Amino acid sequence: MGLSILMLVIGLVMLVKGGDWLVSGASSIARKYGISELVIGLTVVAFGTSAPELVVSVLAAVNQHPEIALGNVIGSNNFNLFVILGITGIIAPLSVQVSTIRKEIPISLGAAVLLLLLANEFFISGQELRIGRWDALAFLVCFVLFLFYVFKSMKRSEGEEEGGEAS
Repeated sequence: MGLSILMLVIGLVMLVKGGDWLVSGASSIARKYGISELVIGLTVVAFGTSAPELVVSVLAAVNQHPEIALGNVIGSNNFNLFVILGITGIIAPLSVQVSTIRKEIPISLGAAVLLLLLANEFFISGQELRIGRWDALAFLVCFVLFLFYVFKSMKRSEGEEEGGEAS
C-alpha cells in the first residue's frame, strides 16, 4: 500500500512537471511562429494532454473493457469543462474570443451530441447500444475536419495580420 501511494505521488509530480513543460513549450512555439495561443491549445496542448487518455482507452478496448474507454472520454471531458475551467476562472478571469463562442464551442457541443446520437442509435431499434467501427470512423473524420478548420483559421488569421501591417 505504501509503495502504491509513493508511486501515485511520484506520478502526480511528474504529471505536473510534464504539463508545465508542455505549456511552456507550446507558448514558445506560439510566440516564435506568431500562432494564436488558442490554436496551440486546440492542437499541441490538446494532443499532449490527451495522450495518457488515449493510452488508457486503447488498453481498455484491447482488454475488452469498452465501458472504461467511454467513461474515460466522458469523464475527462466533464472534468476539463467543469473543474479545470472552474478552478482557472476562480484564480484569474478567462477572456473568451468571439470566434470561440461562435465556432469552437458549438463544434464541441456538436461532438457531444454526435456521441449521444451514435451511442444510443436512435435510428436503429433492437440493436445493442454501442459505438461501432463506423461510428468511430465518423468521429475520426470529424476530428480530421476539425484539424483542417483549425489550420484554415490559423492561415486566415495570419493573412489578416499581414494585411493589417501593410495598411
